[in-house]
Amino acid sequence: MKKYAITLIAFATIGLTFGQETVVIPKATDSRVITTGVPFMLIAPDARSAAMGDMGVATSVDGFSQQWNPAKYAFSEAKSGASLSYTPYLSKLVNDISIGYVTYFNRLNEYSAVSASFKYFSLGEITLTQSEDDPGTNVKPNEFTADVAYSLRLADQFSMAIAMRYMRSDLRIQQLPNSNAQAASTFGADITGYYQSEEEAYNDFNGRWRAGFAIQNLGPKFKYDDGGRENFQPTTLRLGAGFDFIFDEYSKLGVTAEVAKLLVPTPPILGDEYEYTDNNGNGVYDEDEDDLASDPINRDVIIDGQDPDVSFISGVFQSFGDAPGGFREELKEFTWALGAEYTYQENFAFRAGYFNEAEEKGARKFFALGAGFKYTTINIDLSYLFSASKVQSPLENTLRFSLTFNFGDGEYDEY
Repeated sequence: MKKYAITLIAFATIGLTFGQETVVIPKATDSRVITTGVPFMLIAPDARSAAMGDMGVATSVDGFSQQWNPAKYAFSEAKSGASLSYTPYLSKLVNDISIGYVTYFNRLNEYSAVSASFKYFSLGEITLTQSEDDPGTNVKPNEFTADVAYSLRLADQFSMAIAMRYMRSDLRIQQLPNSNAQAASTFGADITGYYQSEEEAYNDFNGRWRAGFAIQNLGPKFKYDDGGRENFQPTTLRLGAGFDFIFDEYSKLGVTAEVAKLLVPTPPILGDEYEYTDNNGNGVYDEDEDDLASDPINRDVIIDGQDPDVSFISGVFQSFGDAPGGFREELKEFTWALGAEYTYQENFAFRAGYFNEAEEKGARKFFALGAGFKYTTINIDLSYLFSASKVQSPLENTLRFSLTFNFGDGEYDEY
């Protein structure tokens, strides 16, 4: 009996020493980019804002303020206006992908304004085939948004606005077998504010301060098919400030800075869990000595960070403190832009800007230049982008055009 007991203890010791343990192997990744649905909504659709580094929350009011901060319409000197723009996309590769944008605003009185816009993203024509002899079926995937906004002057120098938006993303491929994909749609809202000071006299020039904020695309998640994952909207916080140097009645220089952050959960660090044989008995996986199972027992185990599968409201608050790299990584999730605009006699404008995004969060970095011309009630704007990143921009070397018609220009004197 004593001999059997010794044998059992020996086997138990061997089992503890050379038993099956588990280890989570991190997945290799070089970046930690936050992804959302309908990302085309983050692209600057108009030439003026594009020329100043994709900014617009704190720049002076123009016809395309609906995209960035509709609260600015309450400071428009024109009674109403209509704008349209065209942006080629991936123009180096194809010629049928583009973004079209149309806006309209109308000041109801000295304190309020209404506005609306429609943005359409065409992904061109794609031919789908299922076999070598299949002539194929042509599909035209697209996405669009439509929104309306109301702006109200709460004080002489401050206004706020709220916008409601419908968005639809039709990227489905129904021709695939057993596909139940359908066009995805959802609703969102913007809350924005804008401050513009009175013109103040300094030693050698007059000046005016500007500031703005916007929480954009705040709304529920959406998905493309019954079994698919839910996508966050590109909910974004924008903060900006600027100053106008008014040299005389003919010339003015406006400088503006803006920061932005996606209010969407940061992807956690994931790994796959494997069983391994602890050959040296130290309780720690040793790649050179221990035997790792060929197949994982659990996939996508969270190693560091928080679970991103939360509601859109929880995602907004979670986005400020869920980065696995802590506060340093949270700071990297902010993009920033600097822009300047020189205006002469309100008829000609020259613009320049720079946009920066951290390498781990997308690596978008570019310079932009642009110009604007005004003839009677018509504004014509154009811009050009120069990439400064190792990651090529889809809009690199792309010329963008915008056109604005102002009606009742000068009917409201804000200064």
